[in-house]
Amino acid sequence: MPESRIDKILVSVLGRALKAIADEMSLTMEKTTRSPILCEAKDFVTGLYDAEGRMLEQTENLPILSFSLSPVCEHIARKFAGRIYPGDVFFHNDVFSLGNQNNDVAVFKPVFHGDRLVAWTAAKGHMADIGGAVRGGYNPNATEVWQEALRIPAVKVYERGELREDVWDLIFANIRLDIVQEDMRAEIGACTVGERRLLALIDKYGLDVFESHKWALFAATKKMMEAEIRIIPHGKYRGEATVYYDGKNPGSTYRIRVEVRVEDGGIVFDFSETDPQTNGFVNGTFTSSASACILTFLQMVNPDLPHNAGMTEPISMLIPEGTILNAAYPAATTFGNHLCPPLADSIIRALAPVIPERVTAGWNNLLCSLSTGDHPGRGEPYVDIMFMGLKGGSGATCDTDGYDHIGMIDASGGVLDQDYEMFEQMTPHRLIRHELLRDSAGPGRHRGGLGVETRYVVGSDDTQIVVFGDGDVEPAFGLEGGGDGTLNRIELRLPDGSVRVPTSKDLLTGIPKGTLYVQRAGGGGGFGDPKERPADRVRDEVRAGTLSVEAAREHYGVVVDPDTFELDTAATEGLRGRD
Repeated sequence: MPESRIDKILVSVLGRALKAIADEMSLTMEKTTRSPILCEAKDFVTGLYDAEGRMLEQTENLPILSFSLSPVCEHIARKFAGRIYPGDVFFHNDVFSLGNQNNDVAVFKPVFHGDRLVAWTAAKGHMADIGGAVRGGYNPNATEVWQEALRIPAVKVYERGELREDVWDLIFANIRLDIVQEDMRAEIGACTVGERRLLALIDKYGLDVFESHKWALFAATKKMMEAEIRIIPHGKYRGEATVYYDGKNPGSTYRIRVEVRVEDGGIVFDFSETDPQTNGFVNGTFTSSASACILTFLQMVNPDLPHNAGMTEPISMLIPEGTILNAAYPAATTFGNHLCPPLADSIIRALAPVIPERVTAGWNNLLCSLSTGDHPGRGEPYVDIMFMGLKGGSGATCDTDGYDHIGMIDASGGVLDQDYEMFEQMTPHRLIRHELLRDSAGPGRHRGGLGVETRYVVGSDDTQIVVFGDGDVEPAFGLEGGGDGTLNRIELRLPDGSVRVPTSKDLLTGIPKGTLYVQRAGGGGGFGDPKERPADRVRDEVRAGTLSVEAAREHYGVVVDPDTFELDTAATEGLRGRD
């Protein structure tokens, strides 16, 4: 359609309508899934894609999934060309055909207008189990993909509206927990809701109008992203970050290296000098690393940008196969999503010198655990990812403090990232403490986000705990004179009085009932000179209990009476060099 016949208002209306459909699909998932990983932590993404798999719109509840569906949708559209029918439903998780993580299993449903394929709906979520050697899917001892999970290359589970029972049974015979079947049905339901809403939208405006305005939406979004990129000075910028311990070789380190090249309206993230892949599960996939790259950059641009194919067109990524960010077949890669924080750190360090007003200080890195066993009260197996302690605080910016306890991976703010009563319903454990961690935030003119402390009592014998992460060696870094955050730590205090401190990639078996699990997730990095932070704000945090009297004096030069919490103005001005 000629540009003169494009209704610019309708382009905006369609963009908002597509977003509303993706959001409704997300709500459908939230209300119909059963695993707390999905219905509470919302570790899933929903989206709409055109006939060739190009992104129309997405709702990324977990930002690491920001680029995880479109590449696979394009792959399925090509692979099954000429064999896609109304009523088909595809499953996919395979990391060696553009999946991001084995546990993240996707549903794709083609949308037909009459007899013409016009779009796809899709949903992807983290499943409570996906086969492999370890219940729950995280196996720190894995050296190849088959020790981690059941691989599901793109496969039809429904064809022309009919369930392929043999395929369904083959898949779920290799998955331990029945809840996974129920959650996959919820994904299918979300896609069906999206299909209905999208067809109603197309019927309202007509297919030709929809198609022409889709391209106009892509073009407008591309221009918006190009304008954001032009704010960054032209040039080449380098950043690095370290991955600590591969789970096999104590003391091992790996470097993520990025060169960011900014040209007129385009940006290239080149990871060619990143270290080679490991022989364990601490590897990424192309899709997980590309998602991490995109979500990091999206934090630096206009948050109102529509999420469609136009958004990513000016962005290029070079992530060579064989590196730790894009491991070659048949490597183990379950840890890949959790390489997001160091990858993000490398980009932030590269761009901080030229756009300090658009970056954050370092975010607390991940140190996580997954507990699994048999629930003695319910007589059935359980799997729980300890969302409450996954992450600490985010980094501060030039004009605001970091988020306190970001919860899921770069996902949300607020202490309550997992309902306490649901945690005790779904597991045999008893929660003792979950609260903000004093003195954990990196000091600064704007402080980092606070971390958290979580404690629970293990409620079943022979419990297995998997630990995975990278946050117990290097704290979240400060910027522009801001201080670092604090480190993460997990320890298990057994009933016999002994204490076990796992490594950051560990598989602990035979944990007895009554063991006290203690986890501290550190704070984010600060931004700017701490002594420029208003003294009354420091005083208020001492009164609130999130900052100690000693830390206020040492880091901020603020003197607070420990009994009355009154600010000693004269002593403060003396420490700050203003007397």
